[in-house]
Amino acid sequence: MSPAPSDEAHDRSDFDPQPLWRHLVGEQLRMLRHDRHDSLLDVARRASMSAQYLSEIERGRKEPSSEMLAAVGAALDTTLLELTAAVAERLRGGTEVHAGRGEFRLAA
Repeated sequence: MSPAPSDEAHDRSDFDPQPLWRHLVGEQLRMLRHDRHDSLLDVARRASMSAQYLSEIERGRKEPSSEMLAAVGAALDTTLLELTAAVAERLRGGTEVHAGRGEFRLAA
């Protein structure tokens, strides 16, 4: 009797787990902040949160609520939808997507 497909996936030495959502969201937020040349403190103030908390979000240490993500997104001139779409594209393995208000740019 052969093992169940889920057992085979866990037994493979080449098994590469998907990145965590919070890590990709944090990377996307940091990239947007750097693109704008904003400091952690600038964005945190506009989003009404501490710079420490924003730093933890960017490093993937915190799992922020949708309200917090929307606040940070607004502070970076992007929407929750654009941020989510950019992260989803990265999860699909597509090219890097920059989420900015009303635009998506694919990097070459």
